[in-house]
Amino acid sequence: MELRQLIRDVQDFPKPGVGYRDVLPMLADGKAFAQVVQQMAAPWRQLDVQANVQADVQANVQVVAGIEARGFMLAGALALTLQAGFMPLRKAGKLPGRVERVAYSLEYGEAVLEAQTEVLLPGTRVLLIDDVLATGGTLRAALELMSRLRVKVVGVGVMLELGFLGGRGKLPVALPVHTLFRE
Repeated sequence: MELRQLIRDVQDFPKPGVGYRDVLPMLADGKAFAQVVQQMAAPWRQLDVQANVQADVQANVQVVAGIEARGFMLAGALALTLQAGFMPLRKAGKLPGRVERVAYSLEYGEAVLEAQTEVLLPGTRVLLIDDVLATGGTLRAALELMSRLRVKVVGVGVMLELGFLGGRGKLPVALPVHTLFRE
C-alpha cells in the first residue's frame, strides 16, 4: 500500500468547511511509520551542498522541535534517528517554568504556542517538525518562537503539505523545507 493512502481525508472537521488530514492511521502502522521517519530524516543526512560545506547535515541538527500534538510523534522519532535531542512546542499552559509564547491564527481559530526558555542555549541548531503544512500559521508561530529563544532553525520538515493553501509562501524563502507528500 502506498503511504499516502494511509492518510484519511475528513471533511467538516474540526468545524464545517475544513478538510482535515488524519495522519493517525499511518502512524498506527508500524512499517509505514518507520518508512515515514526514515524518509523525513533523509534530507538532514545528506551533504550540505547549498552552503558548499562538505559536512554531514545530520551533525548540524542538535535538537528536533515538534509542534503539538502530532508533530511530537514525528519529531521524537526523528530525534532518535538523527541522534539529536527533542523539544516539544506546546499549546498554552502545558509547560512548567518560564515560557516564551506566540499567539497566531489557524484556518479555524486562534491558538498559542509555547516553549520553555531555559531548555535550549542560544545558537542551538534546531530542526522544526510538524505533520501538516497548511496555511503556514502554525509554522510561522513556531519560527517566531525559535527566534525569541535565539536558536538557529536549520530547516523544517513536514509529512504532508497542502500546497493549494499557500503556507510555504509564508515561510522564509532561504529556509529549507522538506515535505514527504504534497497536495
